[in-house]
Amino acid sequence: MLQCIITMLCIFCVLSNGYALTPLKTIVRSISSPSSLSLQSICLNNKNRIKFCSTGQQQLLSTSSDIPINEPSSNQSLSNDQQQLQKQQQQQKGLKQTLKVGCLFLIWYALNIGYNLYNKKVLNMVPELTYTIAFLQLFLGLIYVIPIWGLNIRKAPELTLDEIKTLLPVAALHTLTHIGAVVSLGAGAVSFTHIVKAAEPAVSAFLSAIFLNQFLPIPVYLSLIPVMGGVAMASLTELSFTWLSFISAMISNIASAARGIVGKKSMKKPNGKNMNAPNLYAIMTILSSIATLPLCLLLESQSYKIVLTKIVNQGLGNILAKQIFLSAIFYYLYNEVAFLTLDNVSPVTHALGNTIKRVVIIITSVLVFKTKMSLQGVIGSSIAILGVLLYSLTSNHFKK
Repeated sequence: MLQCIITMLCIFCVLSNGYALTPLKTIVRSISSPSSLSLQSICLNNKNRIKFCSTGQQQLLSTSSDIPINEPSSNQSLSNDQQQLQKQQQQQKGLKQTLKVGCLFLIWYALNIGYNLYNKKVLNMVPELTYTIAFLQLFLGLIYVIPIWGLNIRKAPELTLDEIKTLLPVAALHTLTHIGAVVSLGAGAVSFTHIVKAAEPAVSAFLSAIFLNQFLPIPVYLSLIPVMGGVAMASLTELSFTWLSFISAMISNIASAARGIVGKKSMKKPNGKNMNAPNLYAIMTILSSIATLPLCLLLESQSYKIVLTKIVNQGLGNILAKQIFLSAIFYYLYNEVAFLTLDNVSPVTHALGNTIKRVVIIITSVLVFKTKMSLQGVIGSSIAILGVLLYSLTSNHFKK
């Protein structure tokens, strides 16, 4: 499994053109603006060449003294060669971008599936330490980003105390989003948690109308009906249904939607220096770790000795430590790859990919953990997932 992580990290670096550990804005800029790369001269034949300048303009340079510059046939031949070369370059660029996006989606799915499976295995081993596991998944993920800052591979963010205070409400909601999801996954099946999590767009639309006074077109609201109906149908017939799992997943939905709303209101202007998307997520993770630590100590510290002694006596200490570490690394990396994927595709493509991701996780968890689902539960889950896709497509249509 460690070899798998190393392999995916290597692919991640290659896909990012060597900038996987640099700010995403730089990555996107280098991808979307090839003219800024100051390409060197590209030879067309032995006598003529095209030079690409930093502005992307093309200057025709003639290196032959025996061919007049103003000769029509020569210029026409060179123009055809130039167009052919540009066409080939565009085709190669399109193919590379398609392969890159496809690999990003595969890595995103793999990391997300890895997190959900290892997270559930850990929670099955130590159900008494749910909040502690949530803290460790946040804290251990920093093993990835802090060395990057220390080695100056990525510029570390610079924040004042006042700027950190501005981020605290968003960080608190980020903490609640993660804890709610972990508690839900511990109390019920992975598939059921993701079915309930599919209702997040409906929660977001409701909170946006109340707190931001932002109302969506009627067709968008209508597209939420199958989402809520499908979740309700699946929940009523879910064989592994527990109220704790359902309520925790809904708390995670509410916190996640509120996080987006509070973020829009409190972070209209950039906070600090070097606060690109990956660094913002890293700061959120640090603040969430600090907030979660006292909570897990307060609720579960009395169980540490009993639970850990039982695990050691069963000879499962190394397995537990390994699975906690893997779940933490998978959790952090899949969020980073999700950012990079979003910056390389359109919102519609990302919405479609996110919907497919949820389906893949549900199917994988059912197969791995042999979760039993009733026919009505399968139908309800399918309706909810398709409703999410319909909502994403409809809302994107009315944004144009």
